Amino acid sequence: MTPQQQATRIVEAGPLTGTAHMVGLTSERLADHTVLTLSGELDATSTTPLRERLYVALRDAGAYVIIDLAGVTSCDESGLAMLAGARRRTEAKGTTMVLAALRPQLEGLLRVTGLLRVFAVHSSVAEARTAGPGAQSAAA
Repeated sequence: MTPQQQATRIVEAGPLTGTAHMVGLTSERLADHTVLTLSGELDATSTTPLRERLYVALRDAGAYVIIDLAGVTSCDESGLAMLAGARRRTEAKGTTMVLAALRPQLEGLLRVTGLLRVFAVHSSVAEARTAGPGAQSAAA
């Protein structure tokens, strides 16, 4: 693996505060973009400890960030708030953040809440990599 392809595991959290599910966050920093991969259930219990780790990962992520959501099995308003907060933070520092590989439940939730118009969304991480910053959303 070259230095530009160096992958760093940021957190892999086990069962949180009495819950039976796992959440995870990994980061892969490449020369021209960073992929942050979220997995598990994004709910009120899991997003509290995950939020700060996500924000720390975004701080050093570079100019183009892809949030891979293929491993997110469910999401509620807490998860949406975490993603919206991440978008605000990246936008404030001039970083482009896109979402990729949403499962139907999460895409439907973004659509119903109107957030699908706010986020740039791509059907896969590969598509988001190819599109690069400034590309239109595939789900819009």
